[in-house]
Amino acid sequence: MWPGLSDDQRSRRLRLIALAVAVALSAVALVLALVLSAGPQPGAPQPGATTTSGRPAVTAPTNGPETASASSPQRSPTGPVPAVSPSSAAVTPAPTPEPSTGAPPVAPGPTPPAETLPAQPPPPPPPPAGPFPAALLGKDVEVLPGAGAVVALTFDAGANSAALPRILQTLSDSGIHGTFFVTGAWAAAHPAEVAAIVAAGHRVGNHSMTHPYFSRLPDDGIGAEVLGAQQSIQAAGADPRPLFRFPFGDRDTRTIAAVNNLGYVPVRWTVDTLGWKGTSGGITSGQVADRVLAALRPGEIVLMHVGSNPDDGSTLDADALPRIIDRVRQAGYGFVTLDSLLAG
Repeated sequence: MWPGLSDDQRSRRLRLIALAVAVALSAVALVLALVLSAGPQPGAPQPGATTTSGRPAVTAPTNGPETASASSPQRSPTGPVPAVSPSSAAVTPAPTPEPSTGAPPVAPGPTPPAETLPAQPPPPPPPPAGPFPAALLGKDVEVLPGAGAVVALTFDAGANSAALPRILQTLSDSGIHGTFFVTGAWAAAHPAEVAAIVAAGHRVGNHSMTHPYFSRLPDDGIGAEVLGAQQSIQAAGADPRPLFRFPFGDRDTRTIAAVNNLGYVPVRWTVDTLGWKGTSGGITSGQVADRVLAALRPGEIVLMHVGSNPDDGSTLDADALPRIIDRVRQAGYGFVTLDSLLAG
């Protein structure tokens, strides 16, 4: 074998061949041991996978008992061959991190010192009080609740003002204040009379703009009547809020709610004197006074009118007023305006 070589050269070649064979056998044994005992490790590249450089990935075996037994020294014809460490045969690249699909984390900003933090807003103020006590919602008041031995004299003004001067004089002479429900049309036509009522210290209420039947009006028509009258009365120098009287006393649940929503409390009456019917209607001033006394009770609300009867020109309420005041006082009663309603 290898003619022309010396024995020493032949011996060296034999040792190299033996070494190569030993390395190959060790590698084969190592691969078999890994496949049979552990299988592919999690995260290790699969067979046929490539690295980012395009070269096939090589898995580095782990030094362990299996590796040690497979790579134990082999003997060649010329002597022992030193074992080759498997870790020197291959290098496993670090796994490439997967790209993140979420938004990149943002470092929190510095927390401002306590003294620089914005001050907390103050709590909201309590809602303003309503224009009238909530207990009066949904009602058309007929008696002053809890008023005691008092009577409220009220006067409606929607036609003429024939009896107003005498009524104001009687009230002044008696030291009594009343409540006058005027229409917006009447206030516009009689601004001087409205001023005289206010100057005498009497209370003014809203009696609609044109004195229609409210149950026949839609809600927007009710609003136009009430608010139109309010503007007209205010223009004459009085503020009617929140007292309202339905024309003809015509009302229902809907119309009362509509008036409430406009900021008014409806006030009806305990007794109607019927003085507006006049002598042509078979009424006398004595009957007017008798009706008031027959209905007398704590908190009574009396309905009268400032105008004259259109047919006979009589003014029975103004005629009977002095007698009414005297007889009510003799019965132990006093007089108040409808502002007593608003005290709750």
